Amino acid sequence: MLVVMQQGATDEQIQRVIDRLVSLGFTVHRSTGVMHTVLGGVGPVEDMDPADFEVMDGVKECHRIVSPYKLVSRHFRPQGTVIKIGDVEIGGDHVVTMAGPCSVESREQIECIAAIVAAQGAKVLRGGAFKPRSSPYSFQGLGEEGLKLMRAAADRHGLLVVSEIMDHTQLPMLLTYADILQIGARNMQNFNLLREVGRVRKPVLLKRGISATIEELLLAAEYIMSGGNYDVILCERGIRTFETYTRNTMDVSAIPVVKKLSHLPIVGDPSHGTGRRDLIFPMARAAVAAGADGLLVEVHPDPDHAASDGAQTLNPAQYAEMMQQVRSIASAVGRSA
Repeated sequence: MLVVMQQGATDEQIQRVIDRLVSLGFTVHRSTGVMHTVLGGVGPVEDMDPADFEVMDGVKECHRIVSPYKLVSRHFRPQGTVIKIGDVEIGGDHVVTMAGPCSVESREQIECIAAIVAAQGAKVLRGGAFKPRSSPYSFQGLGEEGLKLMRAAADRHGLLVVSEIMDHTQLPMLLTYADILQIGARNMQNFNLLREVGRVRKPVLLKRGISATIEELLLAAEYIMSGGNYDVILCERGIRTFETYTRNTMDVSAIPVVKKLSHLPIVGDPSHGTGRRDLIFPMARAAVAAGADGLLVEVHPDPDHAASDGAQTLNPAQYAEMMQQVRSIASAVGRSA
């Protein structure tokens, strides 16, 4: 149930509606916009008549939400969500770039990359300290030492940090070092982990699962938001299809679809989306043209000798060229990058 309060509705009127929803068995989530307060009630919608709420003082309108995701729905926050972390806004007019290596390998490597991506306009340093690899014999990351190195490099260059959390036991550690918690594709439906990050007040970057539908992605985000954490950033990172030429098939069409269905910001990951360095440029351009609020890109000083995912990683010169192209596309669609 979605109750939209009138402009200027008093706190007392809003509280009366909340109390009534709670008395009927709803869990209430409040969203305060520029003009209206919206109350999202999750509960026994089937037996409720919206007219019962529309006659209450201060109520503008009331609707049933029939989609399986309630809080993620565009109806819950029609104006869209802008996530603010310090002076960085994700979901606004600026296309935010998150760039860095697949894995943190050494102090020298992450310092070098932090300086490079910051100089080219990135706002967030990305890098893995815990790496979910298909083979148990592949490089698994430096763990907490990698997080320390990344945090120090980011602070020196005025960047935020996004890094992947693999398990809920790592949450205290990630909360210490990261500004954004990344849920990887393999963990998109790890519901215990989703519930845990839903209890904290730290932005979450939720990647689409390897074979997940758009609805499944939005339902995964619903798990996080139902816990009270509304700062969720979705990520299109490619899905598994019958095509074998690319590592994944980057579903660029998912970006405008998500924008239509949900108020949450969405970023594109052309590195994982294709798995090929030579395809990152066109897919980054396409993602921004399709409405992506940001890009997640892998950059390494020497990709051919990277500890992981070198084939889908840009070198510094390529990254600079990509950013130049992305700025042109962003400008063409009325945004900046």
